[in-house]
Amino acid sequence: MNATRKTPLNLSRRERQIMELLYRLGRATASDIHQAMPDRPSYSAVRAHLRTLEDKGHVRHEAEDLRYVYSPTTQPAQARKTALRHMVDTFFGGSPARAAAALLDNRSARLTDAELDELSSLIDKARKDGR
Repeated sequence: MNATRKTPLNLSRRERQIMELLYRLGRATASDIHQAMPDRPSYSAVRAHLRTLEDKGHVRHEAEDLRYVYSPTTQPAQARKTALRHMVDTFFGGSPARAAAALLDNRSARLTDAELDELSSLIDKARKDGR
């Protein structure tokens, strides 16, 4: 498996949908995934996407009762970090502050006091940790 190929950019819309389902379900057969997909493609298309995701190193399969059961190769938290890092690098010049500012500019009126307190605590912790 080539770890450099595991980037958010090399996933099609359908591949992202499949990954989201696998993260939510943990493990699933092609049939399970097919049934759960919005605007459902053909079953053979789902299987083809699963093979592609496996080739890219995003999923693996195990044979169980004459069928393949698929699961993601990375934990959701790690996938979120990787995708977020890529987004910050691509759209915000690598600056987490710019990304946070963009979120706050558009959504600050919708943040609850608890969410603002949580953000404030995270900022305080980052300062104490010397980051």
